[in-house]
Amino acid sequence: MALVRGDWSRISELAKKKDGASTSSARTENLTGVVAAAARLDKALAEASGLSRERVKGLIAEGMVTIGGKPARSGSARLSGGEDYRIALPPPEPLATAAQDIPLDVMFEDQHLLVVNKPAGMVVHPAAGNPDGTLVNALLHHCRGQLSGINGVARPGIVHRIDKDTSGLLVVAKSDAAHEGLAKQFADHSITRRYLAVCAGHPNPPAGTVSGRLGRSDRDRKKMAVLPDDSTRGKYAVTHFETLRRLDHAALIECRLETGRTHQVRVHCASIGHPLLGDPVYGRTPKPLRPVLQQLQFARQALHAARLGFSHPISAESLDFCAELPSDMRELIDEIAR
Repeated sequence: MALVRGDWSRISELAKKKDGASTSSARTENLTGVVAAAARLDKALAEASGLSRERVKGLIAEGMVTIGGKPARSGSARLSGGEDYRIALPPPEPLATAAQDIPLDVMFEDQHLLVVNKPAGMVVHPAAGNPDGTLVNALLHHCRGQLSGINGVARPGIVHRIDKDTSGLLVVAKSDAAHEGLAKQFADHSITRRYLAVCAGHPNPPAGTVSGRLGRSDRDRKKMAVLPDDSTRGKYAVTHFETLRRLDHAALIECRLETGRTHQVRVHCASIGHPLLGDPVYGRTPKPLRPVLQQLQFARQALHAARLGFSHPISAESLDFCAELPSDMRELIDEIAR
């Protein structure tokens, strides 16, 4: 049975409605067991332990893995099945980022993962210019060390990101097994991701698909761009869009992502001549709407990650979450309603 948090149909209708984690006491953990069947060593141990294959390979290289009492030499070695294994798992290295008591809008949480509704203006990872006050700082406090340590580093399991000035849903892994399972779903594009956005003008036709390779712009390396069809650079990206409501010199649209590339929705909308309102990088607000954005002090791209659906990486339960439009986007829509 699917577990649903939030009502997508209600959210869509509302949108259209008129007018460091501490590791001071951590010790090396010994993982032991028996290989169930014939397989590559790294694959067999990853499946048995819940660690990623890359992590297993790293531990083999560090001499932390034994098979039948003997040191494992290579992750590509073939096992027959029935061998005893032992993995000495060192405590994760602490992340050099402070835990901060920052309120989080948690939509769902269990021992494996959590889903948060990120506000616009919050950066996901600390970086130059944003050393703290980020989602990572908040997660370190909220989860108190119960976070995925992929590759042996104690850090929140950020499997995907959304831009600082984009609001909406993110899933975070609290265990290595959950991190790897979620990463696989993102890689095979089985995650449901739907965004609500306010774009300039009225798309014609009102629904369609934008696809092609996305990569760094040749004109401005800080920007992403849709690359020529014959380009070998960048990564293939697909966005399906549908107009939900025509506004004054603008439209409320729903964007369904097949892929999740950097700035994907923003670049794809701009590429068809309908950039997002308030976008400081890819957009140009229609002249009649500029006084409205100034009056509302709306200074971000009008983009909200409204729906996120995936299979729970441990229980395989179907999870589906919806987050209502934030107040600033609701006010913007009300002001420019036709």
